[in-house]
Amino acid sequence: MNWLAQVFTKPAPVIGVVHLLPLPGSPRWGGSLTQVLARAEQEATALATGGADGIILENFNDAPFTKGQVDPAVVSAMSLAVRRVRQLTHLPIGINVLRNDAYSAMAIACCTEAAFIRVNVLTGVTVTDQGLIEGCAHELLRYRRHLGCDVKILADVYVKHGMPLAPVGLVQQAQETIERGLADGIILSGPMTGHPPAVSDLQAIHKIAPGVPVFIGSGATPENIGQLLPWCDGVIVASALKRHGQPQQAIDPIRVQRFVETAQHVLHPEAVESLPSE
Repeated sequence: MNWLAQVFTKPAPVIGVVHLLPLPGSPRWGGSLTQVLARAEQEATALATGGADGIILENFNDAPFTKGQVDPAVVSAMSLAVRRVRQLTHLPIGINVLRNDAYSAMAIACCTEAAFIRVNVLTGVTVTDQGLIEGCAHELLRYRRHLGCDVKILADVYVKHGMPLAPVGLVQQAQETIERGLADGIILSGPMTGHPPAVSDLQAIHKIAPGVPVFIGSGATPENIGQLLPWCDGVIVASALKRHGQPQQAIDPIRVQRFVETAQHVLHPEAVESLPSE
């Protein structure tokens, strides 16, 4: 857990997600990079103001996604967005290039001094709406070494919107992601965006991953964080921080504050006396 304590100032960090507006080349691209960057600044400010411990930027609105490498314009736009966010806050920043372009995510992170990336499929083969996605651990770990950076790799296990091609159990996949894929941390999500992982699954992974941080990757809310947080080392959250809890809405700093304070109350019940109402 040493790297987690070095990157984040508090235990069990809450990492808020900035869903970038559609980027150049995507079906819903609006034609204005200025608007994309302004929205990224707004979202990052809301997260920092609300007390989030970290930020992850992803091209969530570029759907439908490619299963391979994204257009170079996406890499350029995301790099600019990270630079803008870094000018606003000193919070640790992560990168997720959907659907599984870990190569580009690593390049962006190394060049912008981001702390970590999220990789949906690091090992094995997963059936997704983009088709079959193969793990990229072999290339990614070598590419990180080639670039000479220390960006941490957080890898999904049983990633949402996908299923393993082979009938591999959750625990086995987690072990292989850690031991053979050399992930620095693993992420457990529900089956779809906004759906939480099962507590029993978190408990199972927690037992076999001593020393490797386990993150919740979707579906955490102020209402269920009390059941989920004791079995993980951090949480990546998006929908619960948006207005009305809807993924397409903007981040609400009041909802961020409520989520963060609820999480802190779980860790330190005596430290939080009251929570703000929505």
